[in-house]
Amino acid sequence: MDGRQTRWDEHKAERRRQILEAAVTVIERGEPGEEIHVQQIAEESGVGRSVIYRHFADRADLDRAVQGYVLGQLRDLLLEEVALTGTIEQIINRIVSTYVDWAAAHPELHRVAERDPGTPKGGVGELEMAVKQLVDEVVQIILLGASVVGVELSEEDTLALEPLIFGVVGMAFGTVRRWLWREERAPSPEALSAILAQTIWWAIHGMAHDRGVDLDPHVPLEDMIAAVVSELVDD
Repeated sequence: MDGRQTRWDEHKAERRRQILEAAVTVIERGEPGEEIHVQQIAEESGVGRSVIYRHFADRADLDRAVQGYVLGQLRDLLLEEVALTGTIEQIINRIVSTYVDWAAAHPELHRVAERDPGTPKGGVGELEMAVKQLVDEVVQIILLGASVVGVELSEEDTLALEPLIFGVVGMAFGTVRRWLWREERAPSPEALSAILAQTIWWAIHGMAHDRGVDLDPHVPLEDMIAAVVSELVDD
């Protein structure tokens, strides 16, 4: 690939990003549930409608790209909180509160994230792809955490883990979706985060307890890891 092609590809990528950012701006500026027109996006991005349709095959393609852009921002925000630092409660709380706070601050973007603009034949929707990327990260954290605290996972447990985490994420998404659509957005984001995080914690605690391990929600995982390493060294 020569330099001219590289520069052209960079220009197209930048113009595409410019259009998507303009779409997000128009969506957030509009009234709840307001229909967004391509002309509004064109005016906000400073390009003509014809330029937009050079970068997107049709309106459905544009809608999918906008949804993917919004979900990508949310996914990156959440992945920053998916790490083995702090107590189990703190990890759950920070992931949940980050999501709820984002949804409360960007309700129209959440509506974009949740809707189905259609997928190409045989394809996977943007929402499902974003959820899968987040779920894959969470599954790896849980598998590592289980080995650290001594939870024995059977083959059935391991195989069921991914769809179960999908279910937990779906539950959280559905809870926040319903909360956003209520005429009076109550309880507060802080209260909703606390209740949702507690629900997820009890699901994890229950699974561990049934497998003979009582998790202490107040012990940092770093300390649990250090204790296991110390035992291995002593042995």
